[in-house]
This record gives sequence, C-alpha cells and structure tokens, in this order.
Amino acid sequence: MSSLLFAQSKQLVYTSEYQNTDEDKYPGATMLIGKVKMTQDGIVLTCKQALYYRKENFFKAIGKVLIKQGDTITQTSDYADYDANSKQALSWGNVVLKDPTMTLTTDTLQFDRLNQKLYYRSYATIKDATNTLNSKYGNYYLETKKFTATTRVTVVNPEHNLESNHLDYYTNSGLTYLYGPSTITNTQNENRIYCERGFYNTKTDISYFVKNAKLYLKERTVEGDSLYYDKKKGFASATNNIEVIDTVKNFVTRGNYAEIFEEKDSLFIIKRAIAISIVDKDSTFIHGDTLLVTGIPEKRIVRTYHNVKIFKSDLQGKCDSIFTDQQTGYTKMFRNPVLWSDGNQITGDTIHLISNVETEKLDSLKVLNNAFIVSKDSVADNDFNQIKGRNMFGKFKENKLNLLLVKGNAESVYYNRNEETNILETITKEISSNIEFILEDGQIVNIKYLKLSEGKTYPPSKFPEEDRKLKGFVWRETEQPKTKEDIFKKDQEEKPPIKSDKDLVKPLLMNDPKNTKEVVSSKKN
Repeated sequence: MSSLLFAQSKQLVYTSEYQNTDEDKYPGATMLIGKVKMTQDGIVLTCKQALYYRKENFFKAIGKVLIKQGDTITQTSDYADYDANSKQALSWGNVVLKDPTMTLTTDTLQFDRLNQKLYYRSYATIKDATNTLNSKYGNYYLETKKFTATTRVTVVNPEHNLESNHLDYYTNSGLTYLYGPSTITNTQNENRIYCERGFYNTKTDISYFVKNAKLYLKERTVEGDSLYYDKKKGFASATNNIEVIDTVKNFVTRGNYAEIFEEKDSLFIIKRAIAISIVDKDSTFIHGDTLLVTGIPEKRIVRTYHNVKIFKSDLQGKCDSIFTDQQTGYTKMFRNPVLWSDGNQITGDTIHLISNVETEKLDSLKVLNNAFIVSKDSVADNDFNQIKGRNMFGKFKENKLNLLLVKGNAESVYYNRNEETNILETITKEISSNIEFILEDGQIVNIKYLKLSEGKTYPPSKFPEEDRKLKGFVWRETEQPKTKEDIFKKDQEEKPPIKSDKDLVKPLLMNDPKNTKEVVSSKKN
C-alpha cells in the first residue's frame, strides 16, 4: 500500500510502499516500509524503513539512508534522524557526505539546514582535489565551503603534512588559516614551519605567519615576528626580531628584515643586522647596515657593509666593510679599519685576521700599508707607546696578540717605566727596516731589531716634544665599542657637515632600506 501524507505547517511530504502502526512498540509513530521518501523545502531523504512521529513532526530513517539537498549535496548513512520543525538532521553509521569540492566521511554528522552548517564531534576525514583533512571536531559551512576544524587536526597532501589544533580550511581554494600552535612539514626535504597564527595556501605553497613564526630549513632555522615563505621559489622573508641560526656552524644572524634564497644558499639582512659567532662560550658580534651570507656551510662567505663594528670580550673593531670566508678562516677589514686588543689600537689601510678553522680561534694578523699600533701609557693619559711601519704581521696565542713583526720603515716610541715603582725612567725612539715585538697581556716585553737600527733613549725631560707622536698618529678610543650594545651606536664624528638641503636628504636616502638602489648595490658587492 502506498501512502502520501502532508504536514502542512512545515511542508513535509513522505511516501512509501507500505505503512503500519504499532502503538505498543512505536507509540505515536507511523511505520513506513519500502522505498521510503521524504521531502521538505529542497531536501530529499530516501531509505528502506522509517518511523514518522506526526505530533513531533520527527522522522527516523533506517537502512541505506540517502539525503540530497539540491543538485550539489548528497549524504549516505546507515541511520538518520530528521526534525522537520527545526530542520536539524543527525546521521550516524558510515556517514559519507559529498559536494562538488570535497568528500566527508565520519561516524556521526549533524546537519543544521537553517544555517547550512554540518558539524561532527568524533573525528572526520575530508578529501578534496588537493588535500586530506582529519580532525576530532569540525564545522563545515556549505555556502562558503569552509571547514573550521579543531583538536588533532591534520591536512595532508603528497608534499606536505600540516598539524594543528585549530584552523579554517576552504575546500574550493585550498586556503588555510591557522590559529594556535601549528606545524607544516615538507615530506620531500623535511623542511618545517611552526607558527601560532598564520595563513597557508595549500595549492601554491605560499604561506604567511604572524605569531611565533619559525622556519626550519636543512641548514638554517629562521625566526621572526612575521614570516613569508614561497616553497616553490625557495624564498623566505622575515620581519622584526629576526634570528637565523646556522645549524651546521655556531653562527647566528639577527636583524629586523631578512630575505633567504634557498637555491642560492644566501641570506640578506638589514635593520640592526648583526652576525654572532660563538667560540668557547665567547661570542663575537659584528654589526653593519647590511649583512649578506652566501654559499653552502663548507664554503660560506659573510659580507657586512657600511658602519661595521665588532665586539668580543678581548677584541673590538671598526671599519666600513668586512669580508669573512668561513672555509679558510680569513677575515678582511676595509676602509679605515681599526682593531683594539689588550689596550692596543691597530690601524692600517687594510687589516686581515686569520682564524684556525678547526679551533675557530684567532691565529694571525696582517696589517697592510700604513700599519700603526698604539697603546696608552700606563700612567700618563697623553703619552702613547707607538709602533708604525709599512706592514705588520702578528701571531695570536689564546686569542691574545703575542708576536708582532713590523716590516718596512719601522719606527717606535716606547715609554720605559720601572717595574717596581712604575716611575717613568726613559723614552726610546727607534728606526729600523724590520722590528719584532714580543707581547704579554698587551705589553711589550721584548724587542728585536732584525736589521741595523738607529735610535736613542732619552730622559723624559729631554725627549723632543715633536717626537712624542709619530707621523700618522690618530687615537680613536672614542670609536671603540666597549659593550656589545655599543656596536649599534653611530659615532658623532662620522656625520659630515650639512652644506645644503641636498646634503640633508642624501644620507637619509642612503640609509633607508626601502631605497631599491642601495639594496641592489649591497647585494652586488
């Protein structure tokens, strides 16, 4: 027997091959058997059997349940309850829901027709053309094609595995918005991204993160307040409070803007850029306007440009630019360089520092052209021990200058004090082609003249005033960074006098990281 009944208030219509009632077993219900079909406001439900409670306007479907909404949404399950008054459906048992963009499988699924929302509370799997999403809890909004998934969330595709506890995922576009601790792992090279808030396009592999962002590359870890990463191009940029850790070398770089090019093994940092090398728990800090690191770890080159300052507990320095080859341990300082070591000021046209590659400790020193070393007298502030020559070559012992060879036009002025009373006894001036000095704790303890020399030792009162300063003498103590914070200070004497409005604008443009020409020029150098 077929049946066709209407619930006029809610426009519910159902049909079946047979109907019956059993008040003892199903009080208030009509039993529907065979080819059961129920429709209401665009939804069609079919099943093998059903119970319809007229008073409650409630429909219970049993066996091969199929729910269709329009031409786009289909859902199958073993069982379903449908409240025609509130337009709420509950399906359970092998639930599969499909729309044009995805397939959802779960054990239990709630369908809120009024708000066009589906939600589950006991795990579900969502598959679309790109990804497979799993989570314990989730809501799916049919109109926007958006999943809000929470608790043990994963999004997997052949190239990436995303783990999170809260995200929004759009099945039509592949866009993912992350909230809370999240990790994206590249299954091909094991690169990882961690963040606590961000955006990830699963189709283009472009991501942007704004809270506690960390990028774990093969040989580097990148942290910053915000992080942009284009996986296909192998390009990343970070902004504010950046820290890049070289996981192969004990090497850290920091700044407030950075760009990384994976394929070229290069790193570019500006805005309070600083490179930190850690050796025996004693760090070397190098700061400049621009920092460029290139090459694989075995052949890494570090270049720092403009207003460079160096701080280490036992060595400080300053120059316009610096070049370091980590493979050879060779460091070159250019343009008005100066070093301070154990009270000695060392200057020259160019200064080279050579480190032992295995121990990473300073090994030797070269000062080329106009080499000059100065140390203040231990008592008199206006008296200085001085050594000058064409070139200087030094050897370090335990990071302290131990031997110094002056070659070519060597001259020296030395204040000789009594070791016990510290009273100035004599002042010696020497001239020789080559002079060798042995130092202990920054003080000269032995002098060897390698070729014939001429010189004279004077009583302090008889020493000619014009000889107290050798030609080319400059005392640069005010430029010395005494702490690691000092490397960020600009020296007052570095500022040229302003002659016109153009002179005022030019240095501002040169120091502005947004100036494209300046950035490009720095990269080429």
